[in-house]
Amino acid sequence: MPRGLYGRAALILILPVLTLQLLVTVVFIQRHIDGVTRSMTSAVNIELRFLRDAIDAARDAQAAGQIAENTGAALEITASLPVDTAPASDEIRFVDLTGKIVIDTLRIGVPEVAVVSLTDRRRVQIWMQTRHGTTYLSFQRGRVSVANPHQLLVIMVVMGAIMTTIAYFFLRNQLRPIKRLAAAATEYGKGRIKPFSPTGALEVRAAGMAFLDMRNKIERQTQSRTMMLSGVSHDLRTPLTRLRLGLSMLDGEDTDAIMRDVDDMQELLDGFLDFARNDALDGLEPCMPREILDAAVSDAARGGQSVTLGPVTGPDQHITMRPMAVRRALDNLIGNALRYGTKAEVCLDITDRTVRFTVEDDGPGIPATSREAAMSPFVRLDPSRNQDKGTGVGLGLSIVADIARNHGGLLRLGDSARLGGLKAELVLAR
Repeated sequence: MPRGLYGRAALILILPVLTLQLLVTVVFIQRHIDGVTRSMTSAVNIELRFLRDAIDAARDAQAAGQIAENTGAALEITASLPVDTAPASDEIRFVDLTGKIVIDTLRIGVPEVAVVSLTDRRRVQIWMQTRHGTTYLSFQRGRVSVANPHQLLVIMVVMGAIMTTIAYFFLRNQLRPIKRLAAAATEYGKGRIKPFSPTGALEVRAAGMAFLDMRNKIERQTQSRTMMLSGVSHDLRTPLTRLRLGLSMLDGEDTDAIMRDVDDMQELLDGFLDFARNDALDGLEPCMPREILDAAVSDAARGGQSVTLGPVTGPDQHITMRPMAVRRALDNLIGNALRYGTKAEVCLDITDRTVRFTVEDDGPGIPATSREAAMSPFVRLDPSRNQDKGTGVGLGLSIVADIARNHGGLLRLGDSARLGGLKAELVLAR
């Protein structure tokens, strides 16, 4: 079956038309026209037998020739006797649809028919054996078969093509709203809100309205989440700042412990704010993925981190994306790699459909059974990761996965074949 909607619609249109034409052709031409041809030829056979008997009853060849001419004229058949030459075999045109039936019916009804020629579209020519020699007979072709039966096929094919074309344009207008709906849904999956107004049939309009309602609800939910997390985190920063200032004026071991707790709380709040600002970080704009990658690697290397640039494949061209969000996702992946490993390698692969950033490290990795949970918010896989370098707040991979989804892509976690640790692939749709 065709994969596209247009291909399937065309098949739905063309298949019934072809089936109907084949059915009509088989039933009408092979049965009806063939039956009419046999019936008409059988009626002519009666006249041919009458003419044959009249010729055979003549006293001599001269009288037979006169009887053939006179009787044939009465029957509207051109007859001449004797005939010196005749074709060696039957003659029939390739496109003659009823010629074979005419010849067979003539021979069955009049066994004395020796040769039949149907090369002339307008006339039937027969060489018939009689008691006084070979007789040449000729009469109108319309007396034994329907005139031009192939015209029916031509009319059917032409009209079928015309009606199929009309139906195709009509169906294309019905499918256009579905394609617009699919395009709007695809763009929204990539984080782009494309103007869309439901049109078309009632069912298509209902689907379009349902899509708009769903998109609006998702937008409201996203805004509510952002405002809630941003508001809570912002409100908590003020008392934490006062608490930090008050603790800085005190001395003692207990003060240091409390200060570390305050720092942990500050880190949590920063993570919440980052998570809340993720959806409104920046807008879509054309940018160079290679430049974003080079900037992330150079900044990490300038900070004393062991980050190397791996293979970069694909065309170096502008691609529409959120550059700040992508840079932030790369920083999170690089930071996550160096948090649990000693070195990281970053690669880039650009294809016609995707942009894939790959970050590999030499850390302990993440078990396959825990990778899905690792991308959920506020999940920390302490047992499978090195805890000596901090535990984080469990939002790093979740933020990266969210950025990937906003670009119509995904975050894949696997095993690094080069470094032996975790392999994180940030796949963005183009």
